[in-house]
Amino acid sequence: MTAGTRGRRHRARQRPGPRLPPGRDGQDAVMQDPTPERAEESRAAASAEGGGPFCLQRVFEEVQGSSQLSAAPAELPAVTVVAVERYLAQAPPAAPHQYWYDVTLADGARRHRCHLAPRLNRLVQRAYLRAGTRLRLTRWSYRYDEKSLNRGFLCLEGLERAGGAAAAAGGSPPDGNRPLRPLRGDNRHYLPLWNNEDPYGDMWVSDRPPVQVDVDVSKLTNLGHLEMTWRSRVHFHPLLVRILHKSRLRYYGKPEKKMDMPYQAYFEVADGSGMMSMVLWNSLCPEWYHSMKVGTVLLLAKYTIKTSYPFKTHPTPGDSQMKRFATIEISLNVRDPPTEISIIPEEMVKPEWGLPEVKYRFITRSELDDLPHNHSCDVIGLVTFVGRAERARKREHSEDFWLYRWVHAIDGTSDQPFILELFASSQPDVFEHIHPMTYLVCTQMRVIQGLTENPSRTVYLTTSNESQIFITGWHKGQPYTKDAKVKNFIQWTKSQSEADLIKKTVIGGYYPFPRPPDSFVKYCKNNEVESVLKPISEIGREIEDLHYREHKRIAVQGIISAIRCISYSDAAEEAPGGELIQDTCQSLGSSSVSKEDCVDMGKNEEVESSLGPPCTPGEHQHQAPLSKGSSIKRRTPYRWRRDAEQEGTPVSPVSSYPYFTRTVRRKLGLDDCQLGHSVQDKNGQAVSDSLQYCTDQEGVSNIPETEETGRTCDFWQSDLWAQVKDKLMNYFHHSKIFPESIPCKFDYMHKDLLMQQYNLHAAVHQPIEARTDKNTNEFKSANGLGYYEVTVLGINHDTGIDVAFLPLFCPDKPHLFQLEDIQNDTLLSCMSCISTCQQKATSSGRLCDTFPLSDEIVKAAKELDGKHVICILDICHLGDDNVEVFLSKIYKTVESSVLDPV
Repeated sequence: MTAGTRGRRHRARQRPGPRLPPGRDGQDAVMQDPTPERAEESRAAASAEGGGPFCLQRVFEEVQGSSQLSAAPAELPAVTVVAVERYLAQAPPAAPHQYWYDVTLADGARRHRCHLAPRLNRLVQRAYLRAGTRLRLTRWSYRYDEKSLNRGFLCLEGLERAGGAAAAAGGSPPDGNRPLRPLRGDNRHYLPLWNNEDPYGDMWVSDRPPVQVDVDVSKLTNLGHLEMTWRSRVHFHPLLVRILHKSRLRYYGKPEKKMDMPYQAYFEVADGSGMMSMVLWNSLCPEWYHSMKVGTVLLLAKYTIKTSYPFKTHPTPGDSQMKRFATIEISLNVRDPPTEISIIPEEMVKPEWGLPEVKYRFITRSELDDLPHNHSCDVIGLVTFVGRAERARKREHSEDFWLYRWVHAIDGTSDQPFILELFASSQPDVFEHIHPMTYLVCTQMRVIQGLTENPSRTVYLTTSNESQIFITGWHKGQPYTKDAKVKNFIQWTKSQSEADLIKKTVIGGYYPFPRPPDSFVKYCKNNEVESVLKPISEIGREIEDLHYREHKRIAVQGIISAIRCISYSDAAEEAPGGELIQDTCQSLGSSSVSKEDCVDMGKNEEVESSLGPPCTPGEHQHQAPLSKGSSIKRRTPYRWRRDAEQEGTPVSPVSSYPYFTRTVRRKLGLDDCQLGHSVQDKNGQAVSDSLQYCTDQEGVSNIPETEETGRTCDFWQSDLWAQVKDKLMNYFHHSKIFPESIPCKFDYMHKDLLMQQYNLHAAVHQPIEARTDKNTNEFKSANGLGYYEVTVLGINHDTGIDVAFLPLFCPDKPHLFQLEDIQNDTLLSCMSCISTCQQKATSSGRLCDTFPLSDEIVKAAKELDGKHVICILDICHLGDDNVEVFLSKIYKTVESSVLDPV
């Protein structure tokens, strides 16, 4: 399951969608909702032309008949994206794009595959264009394949996002029932959409059944004999071996190299004489990879022997006494010569063949802290936490990513869980279905030790190239079921209360692990400080370069200048579809206000359903803090005006209403205190006040504070911030929280929806029947009631940024971290403690928009007042324009050459 479309995308009233960022060639790619008038015109035009729905076949006919092989429609046809598929581009025309994308569209009558113009690749890379999206085609072209006769394809050149829910992707499939191959170039297969390690497509045979084979032992050779004689022979006798270890797939395709199936997979196979590497090459991978499991017995003939690759990884054998033949490896190819492979059924394996059994190195959690760094082991546990799927770039400026997620599992031998960093192991059916309350087995894990002085808090396990992952439903028949520690774990689970265990379960959200080290010197490791630190002014560029679910950790210098505690509980209830809205500019573009919600001097008036287009990335309104120690009553803005008027954007209809009830203020995302300041446009340039607010001096009367008109807002700001906040050249606002940011309590009844929420978007549209109407905001948060907005001022006092800090400690709720995890950060430790107001709100059931800061937080902040610090920020792109920026660590600079933690 993957994260599906959210309820907020299916509102009854159509509203403008986000304007997409420019492509890498500098041209804007726009996918935005049409106005209701334009949609009606399109329907009328379609009806006038033929009385039926729009058909993509007409697009082919129109563009092929054009003298320029390009066309822009008089009507804007709405279609559903059924699939988005990726494949290797070909050089040199593809440069600088490494991959191309084909998009399957459905118009209700049939499906068509189209090529996405490479300049629009950014739409896929940032998940604007994804399976399930409704689109309108604004321009297309037709390209002929000059190497083939009468073969060509439609190319999408311009797109707009259409409103409404994704239609049923009916109709006949493209290309009939023939195997699909990419539209452009000489590629013969598609890649998985978000990484290169997973198998994808129908070409991957799920399982080859064992065959009845007569094994003539007298004609066999063994690995030990091969190691001694391989240089003097060309042809080798058959081998009978058992697979002991299996690696993930390796895709080694390059744009400049033309290969049909550039895949490779390593196996460690053994017989009675020892263990040797076996390599499965190219076209044999789709045919055999799934069938070659750990424990499988193989009969091999017509294989070749080659010198072993010196830099490959090696698993740690379960039997330490087994001899390893490391100088050579068995090579299985589809030709030269074509290898013959047979799988022997386990019931046919005879003891006299002398094949070794698969052995493991299982450990318990109580044993983990004493193991050395990089130790290899296997673990089994009950899953209590599963993080969202994220990606890490393999190399700078590369389009290749590692896919990973964090998992906690307990085994009853310790109060602490196993912390597991699970990278994709070419098992997508397992990786995407890990959820709390499942039994998890991970083999060939590596111990990561020595990050801090307290190993029990920071030791974790990470997957290796040979790791295999199994969850409930995949354990039957696996060799590890015979292991003594696995049996002990099963006995422990039988003695536990399921109701008690499920109370400890959490899924998804921001997970700041591994924690940054105790000192900035350790953080830099072998890198120069200058190469690690980023100017705050470059954060916009860093965010613009992010791909979907890419996680990155950066360090910036600054001054902690303001802190504010915000509740996301009320925001989740009021925001459309559960989207947590804290910036007013975004809420103006996505909210509908009824006439009962708006009050103008005591009179109700009707407001239009659409409030104008939302802001471009970076045009967020700042919720400015007050002077130190002050508090004010709730203010109401009397005028709203966009600088975008000069670009022809209409003024929001809200501008004529000076007062709002509390209900509409919540709908519009208005908080207690909001002052207009210079904000950041999408290119990192400063723009003037996009939204103007009133103050007491601007003529708003001092309204007595009542239960209806508002509450006090209490936060801290430094004197320096009060002096410079109106003079900043650049001001970034990235303190917004999204549903994917918040870890929530696991609900077993809705596990499929939760896995959708925290997995990646699927390459192929999921059928509506498989979904549930439950909104994600209905699930209970696992870490308290709110989060903090922290303002960091640049050390040159000309830039600033608002970031979020999410407390992960709550004494009366399940938690992912203890306070000791950030005990070296005085300020962050204080903010991780639940405040007095939060405790009262929790006990009374009353939720506030804001919470007062505790005395400890204010004291810790004052100690940093005016001092230069280094802030470690975690940034992650969540799709569309949603980017979270979390504060993870603060270091203070005592001297120019000495860097210590706060």
